[in-house]
Amino acid sequence: KAKSAAGGGKAKKKKWSKVKRKDKVLTTLSCSYKGTYDNMIKEVPNWKLITPSMLAERHRINGSLAGQGLSELEEKGLISCVAHHTSQTIYTRATNA
Repeated sequence: KAKSAAGGGKAKKKKWSKVKRKDKVLTTLSCSYKGTYDNMIKEVPNWKLITPSMLAERHRINGSLAGQGLSELEEKGLISCVAHHTSQTIYTRATNA
């Protein structure tokens, strides 16, 4: 009896699950960045809440590129800064008031 309870049968070898690959993120200023930049200038000023994280996620760009792009949009007056912190900056669309 003790022998059969301890045996338990042969264990199956673990099969590695197939992992979904993340889309390639744009990390440098290149030819493909031009299209993303034009799209960013068109879309971003219409969002109510704008953060570098949101921009990076939606446009598949690096976080540092997203921050640079948003600061450039702020200089142009298309968006305005609500809160600035070392880790995250929050923007909103510019109002005419």
